[in-house]
Amino acid sequence: MQTYFDYIITGAGCAGLSLLRRMMAHPFFSNKKILVIDKEQKNNNDRTWCFWEQQPGLFEELVYHRWQQIDFYSDHFSARYDLAPYQYKMIRSIDLYSSVSDKARRFSNISILQDDVQSVMNNENNVTVKTNGKELLADHVFNSIIFNDWREQALQQKNIYVLLQHFKGWMIETDKDVFDERRATFMDFRISQDKGTAFVYVLPVAKNKALVEYTLFSENIPEQHEYDAALEDYIHSVLSIKKYTIAHAESGIIPMTNYSFPKGDGRLINIGTAGGQTKASSGYTFRFIQKHSERLINALVHGKDPLHMQSVFDKRFHLYDSILLNVLQNKKMGGDKIFAQLFKKNSPQTILKFLDNETNFMEELKVMNSVSLSAFLPATIRQIF
Repeated sequence: MQTYFDYIITGAGCAGLSLLRRMMAHPFFSNKKILVIDKEQKNNNDRTWCFWEQQPGLFEELVYHRWQQIDFYSDHFSARYDLAPYQYKMIRSIDLYSSVSDKARRFSNISILQDDVQSVMNNENNVTVKTNGKELLADHVFNSIIFNDWREQALQQKNIYVLLQHFKGWMIETDKDVFDERRATFMDFRISQDKGTAFVYVLPVAKNKALVEYTLFSENIPEQHEYDAALEDYIHSVLSIKKYTIAHAESGIIPMTNYSFPKGDGRLINIGTAGGQTKASSGYTFRFIQKHSERLINALVHGKDPLHMQSVFDKRFHLYDSILLNVLQNKKMGGDKIFAQLFKKNSPQTILKFLDNETNFMEELKVMNSVSLSAFLPATIRQIF
């Protein structure tokens, strides 16, 4: 195997494969030597990505299901919404892994290596990637692996908050038709909030099949049996389903923090969560990865420095995220009440646009005015001053 490449992508998850898929689609990269490294075979359906779009995206053919309507539930406010012009979409990880990998095998300039990346280091004119058995060089490395203890670093900084969004979901099947596959439960806060902001979402993909996922924002991770108990209780008590089978289970942990993950160093560019592409206040990542990938491709094609291109997360959205995290971590107001106020006083289209960092200042002012001043004003003052 050769040891020098034009581009190395470390990590074959959503960020790495989204970038690779765009490289394969652009003629600029047809004569570039590209290597993708991951320690896993990526042959399991280990997660599900849900996101909203107005127009078909790069992975439109992989959309497993889509919804035109969403339900929002809380003890303070509940409603059903039409999302047009948005659609809420689901992509299974196995479909993305398989699709991109299968396409990559048709390109003689692309190699895939199963190995454990130990380190990446920027040099003066290239980047060194060390794996268990190899030392490789590239003109540019796009890295999605977090090597350092970011939580410890974050907690040492002023006005930096660290929460974790952790979840467990079951794809359940019932012996009767109990779901409306045209409508998703976007958030259901009608569960205990004692351990932190908690909600369940229900994503039906057939009349007798749905992904039911329990999500919690907190500083600590519960035991697995606590997730199971929460899911069982919701399915029995709220969905009124007594008999079901679990076809698939998934779980994960997403950082919710205003800590600035390093963009990279020289020709080493961090991508995905490692590159700060996870929305601090919501945990949504998929669409931000797509935007970031597009910017990277544009920079490379036009000979610009991909490390110093404009960030998707500009300063004002970083401030908004920091304020919300301040309120949540200091328990000034529960997340169930915050989201209830947002949905009660704004259209779902405005909220989705805001969560995508695509609103203008006047729209953002309206969103900010819809939440409790007593909780958010002190947090705002603290973050600014």
